[in-house]
Amino acid sequence: MTLVAVIVPPLGLLSAMGLLWGVAFHWVDLALLVGLYVLCAFGTTIGFHRYFTHKGFDTSPVMKATFAILGCMTMQGPITQWVTDHRKHHALSDQEGDPHSPHVGHGDGLMGSIRGFVHAHVGWLFANKGMEQGRAYGKDLYEDRLIRTIDRLYLVWVVLSLGIPFGIGYAVGGTLSAGLAGFVWGGLIRIFAYQHATFAVNSICHMFGRQEYRARDESRNNWLIAVLVMGEGWHNNHHAFPASARHGLGRWQVDVSWLVIRGLERLGLVWNVRRPTLDQMQRRKLESQPSEA
Repeated sequence: MTLVAVIVPPLGLLSAMGLLWGVAFHWVDLALLVGLYVLCAFGTTIGFHRYFTHKGFDTSPVMKATFAILGCMTMQGPITQWVTDHRKHHALSDQEGDPHSPHVGHGDGLMGSIRGFVHAHVGWLFANKGMEQGRAYGKDLYEDRLIRTIDRLYLVWVVLSLGIPFGIGYAVGGTLSAGLAGFVWGGLIRIFAYQHATFAVNSICHMFGRQEYRARDESRNNWLIAVLVMGEGWHNNHHAFPASARHGLGRWQVDVSWLVIRGLERLGLVWNVRRPTLDQMQRRKLESQPSEA
């Protein structure tokens, strides 16, 4: 399942890039694909997730708006929708009512696991997700005028997410076909790739990986997902310490989003950055850890 969901799509994408190199894929397309993938990813990993959902740090209105707009450009929904869904997930993680648990209500055996995986990865988007999960999980956001304004302009950010790579491709290449190539690689494919990398946190990181800390659910650390989603794959760490702005707690657990937050903290752009103490980590540390699947 991990192979099919995580390894095969990137290999297919790399194959397409190689086959189309110099024909329908050029250096500018690669720069747009990678650059916008990383930049917009920080909108959800740092903004939507660690800031808006869990209040892992404080920041200024300008930085708040920047993170909010970049997050919307991943096309994973408006801020209030994304945050309320995720807060509900934490409140009921892997229990009845969790919007995207792979473990609840899908049956037993291999087929039950497959149904659970598909539900957690993409199925829940069609079954449970609405434009509003209720003010109980997002009262602070609905009372924030800046957030309400950015939410109302969601379609503008979607247009920007697709229009910027088209405009850059056209400006650099000077032709409509160059603009369309930028639109496809820096827009459509970039959004598709990042969305499925994010979805893998809900599916793979609740089924495959290591549990290093006590949590009341099946959240797991998965290094591959951490690479693809800027540190979000250290999911067991996150569920053990949800308010922490740092997810990669181990020496070798690379957390690119945390490195950015630390950089912003040193520049004075974010402050009151929250992270667990060594004592808190030691108290929740598991005595023995299952091997990684």
